[in-house]
Amino acid sequence: MGEQVFESTIKVTISDDVTKKSISSTSLLTKLHAGYFRITLSLGGQALLWKILSEHLVKSQTFEHKFHSLPSTTFLLLWWISLCTLILLSLLYMLRCIFHFKLVKSEFLHPVGVNYLFAPWISWLLLLQSVPFTISNIDSCQVLWCIFIIPVVILDVKIYGQWFTTEKRFLSMVANPTSQLSVLGNLVGAWIASQMEWKESAICIFTLGLTHYLVVFITLYQRLSGSNCLPAMLRPSFFLFVAAPSMASLAWASISGDFDMSCRMLFFLSLFLFISLVCRPAIFKKSMRKFNVAWWAYSFPLTFLALASAQYAHQVKGHVASALMLLLSALSVLVFVSLTVSTVLNLDMLLHDHDRYLNFTKSTN
Repeated sequence: MGEQVFESTIKVTISDDVTKKSISSTSLLTKLHAGYFRITLSLGGQALLWKILSEHLVKSQTFEHKFHSLPSTTFLLLWWISLCTLILLSLLYMLRCIFHFKLVKSEFLHPVGVNYLFAPWISWLLLLQSVPFTISNIDSCQVLWCIFIIPVVILDVKIYGQWFTTEKRFLSMVANPTSQLSVLGNLVGAWIASQMEWKESAICIFTLGLTHYLVVFITLYQRLSGSNCLPAMLRPSFFLFVAAPSMASLAWASISGDFDMSCRMLFFLSLFLFISLVCRPAIFKKSMRKFNVAWWAYSFPLTFLALASAQYAHQVKGHVASALMLLLSALSVLVFVSLTVSTVLNLDMLLHDHDRYLNFTKSTN
């Protein structure tokens, strides 16, 4: 009798363990929304920053000579970590699309969630731009670029079309700072296309991105009813105001072959917007009370600003421009390291239910 009870106890324990594992795997897929690709955006941007800074600092003869010895292993380490992280998140999100398609559909219909659907493709484009080894066959890069940019264009057609044709999806009703991610996808794609000598494709996509950036920027500046839908915990997304003009300056510099007056105007705009946000820390106070993946929205916009400052310093070749580049780059690295440490220390909180605004499980119940 005692042996039967013991055996039944073992069976119950084993079944409980299997159930817990299945529940945990299911829970992971249900909670892993596209907003987690903010991490890969930051990793890819940081790898690109180290690559470009290393190239600029090697050529430079100014006071930043002590930085010439930056080890290339840092850039390689960041790139490979970014690649592995992006592959892992992409596979998990593919499983989410297969087994929880209703959640992905809810994400697409969400005014904030839909914009983060651009994040995986932007991350892949950034990795393609910062690839550490030389690809002898340019056709391979062009094929990869097409694979990554086609989903961006499809999302553009769908979302931009809704903005002026669907009554419940007018831009004035759904606009929020994350709407600029759609613009970033076009600008990053244009930047890489110009590097591959696809000038016409680059100009086409750049025009699409810049036109809609102006529309989104003006709409958000007017603070219409739809622009107030962003909760406090997602306020780090305000730094996307910095990312869009920074990337626009980089893209146009690559297309035109020079960091000309237009590029400088866009860079100064992004610098002004960054200073405006930094001078208002109170608006981010509530979002900093508890760790959230939304914190990663601080990192990649600042990295894009640092990249633009590097191009500006390379063009101007002055001590002030070089100092500004070093300051923004150091700040970008500091923010990135701080977020990495915070994420490692709070891994248990990364997929918790406190991300209520982007919790799509409730909408499908």
